[in-house]
Amino acid sequence: MRSRTLALVVSLALALPAAALAQSTPRAKGQVQVKPRQLPAWVQQSNVHTKYVLDALSKFDPEDSARAGVEGLDEAILDRTPGYRDRVRQAREAVLAELRTRLAAEQDLKVRQDLQILIEAQERELKAAALEQQYFVPYASVAQGVFNGVRVLLDEQVAPRRRQAALVRLRRYAGLEKGYAPIAELTMADTRAHLAKPGLLLPMKAELERHLENNAFLLDGLAPLFQKYGLQGYEEPLATLKKQLLDYDTFVRTELLPRARTDFQLPPEVYAHNLVELGVDVPPAELAAMARKAFGELQAEMQQVAAQVARARGWKDADYRAVIRELKKEQLVGEAILPHYQSRLKQLEAIIRRERLLTLPKSPARIRLASEAESARSSGPYMVPPRLLGNTGEQGEFVLPLNLPSTAPGGAKKLDDFTFAAASWTLTAHEARPGHELQFARMLENGVSDARAIFAFNSTNAEGWGLYAERITLPFLPPEGKLISLQHRLMRAARAFCDPELQLGRTTPEQVKQLLMTDLVLSEAMATLEVERYTFRLPGQATSYFYGFTRLNELRAEVEQAMGKRFDAQRFHDFVLAQGLLPPDLLRQAVFADFVRGPLPTRGAMAK
Repeated sequence: MRSRTLALVVSLALALPAAALAQSTPRAKGQVQVKPRQLPAWVQQSNVHTKYVLDALSKFDPEDSARAGVEGLDEAILDRTPGYRDRVRQAREAVLAELRTRLAAEQDLKVRQDLQILIEAQERELKAAALEQQYFVPYASVAQGVFNGVRVLLDEQVAPRRRQAALVRLRRYAGLEKGYAPIAELTMADTRAHLAKPGLLLPMKAELERHLENNAFLLDGLAPLFQKYGLQGYEEPLATLKKQLLDYDTFVRTELLPRARTDFQLPPEVYAHNLVELGVDVPPAELAAMARKAFGELQAEMQQVAAQVARARGWKDADYRAVIRELKKEQLVGEAILPHYQSRLKQLEAIIRRERLLTLPKSPARIRLASEAESARSSGPYMVPPRLLGNTGEQGEFVLPLNLPSTAPGGAKKLDDFTFAAASWTLTAHEARPGHELQFARMLENGVSDARAIFAFNSTNAEGWGLYAERITLPFLPPEGKLISLQHRLMRAARAFCDPELQLGRTTPEQVKQLLMTDLVLSEAMATLEVERYTFRLPGQATSYFYGFTRLNELRAEVEQAMGKRFDAQRFHDFVLAQGLLPPDLLRQAVFADFVRGPLPTRGAMAK
């Protein structure tokens, strides 16, 4: 339920040391056995430092902390009582001071790198919190926070003994447990206390309207979860909570919506920090120029592939836009969708083995369709990461939403961008294998340090790999799959100039939506979601795909040049994945020190 005003991609994700893999937690349905592994001495030492951070800070964000692996927090909920910001800031400042002392005394290079990762994470969080207080009236979607807090415990991969905690959380959210006030009332009071302060920016009107529309779907999605897992006694606290959240919606409609801002542009300092948190270290204008150049080059490449598809299909119009429109008519429907994606996964795994792209994990990948409530929360395809620490067999899941739920006349807005056959190649490559699901599965198998698994995470190093995964599979796809893979890469380039150009005042949401629907052939529903992403959902985040992809391509080119005939793509990819979620600069250092085993060259101008 934390404010998303600053587009913080990495929540206060906290986890137990990797040594917790040895714990004998009962496995849930569908989990595979995880064997304890002996970690290198430097990893064990690094994890001591990370555990110190976890012990000090996990109580301030217990829902995310428990999800990541911290034990003993399943029943805990976010603190919104008066003074919580000062408590968090003071604890984080104390942690930061201690980490700096430990860094000064540490001799091991890799442990020092991890300490620096921990330090920089705390520095970013402190800066983000300061900017929030300086510029914004605090606001949160309480319904979404409640749904997330319950949903993470009510899942088939969660051990049955843990699911009972969802009832405790529900009662605490409703203020029915001793010592707890209703979370909706606390959040409302926090927002009201800041409304009278001059100069603070309110949430965007479009953001409030989207939350108000989605809240009913989120709340209606709770009861089926409790029923699915046979939990008794949820009815009374859920009814109480629903009433409180309806009151919160009334507060939003009457006190916030009339005063909400329509200007989506963030203060430049805020947007700049968004990019830092995301791992993007170039100025917005430079990033936009790089992306526009790539956009034109990709369109030309798409035109060649589209002509090939049109010729084979007997279609007269060979323009890539027309060919994509025709391919989108080949929609998968209902029960056919999931088996199709599962089959596509097997085909991609066969390509990965045959072409020696990388080493596949031992465990199978998971794909499922989203519920209506999950679609309201996140209406694009996504991967739910596994519990990274203390993992007892939990796996990541590729989740495929189908519609954008709507209470407007006509109901849900259809997303036709993910459920046609040609799209399943690149979507599965990005979210499953060799993309995110494999990325996290290999981290678990490799046993990377906690700092690199959790605190190093940013959107650039995660999404850069996802888009790179699409690239390395593209040469082996049929022409239809190649065209849509290039379309998705084109979308990432468009994001990397639309997002910053909106913030720079060079374009408008209407112009961006038209571009996305015309030159990218996105559905209106998908184009709407994209514009929301750039303006209020996560400003800046959409740029990270293109930037991370560009940095990985640049690194590979450097390594190939340095190694010549010794370069082996499979070994390179396996090494990159074994490093965890290192930021691009640290990854580059590790690759040249331990893979190339040669001097680190001066980084030249980035390939445009």
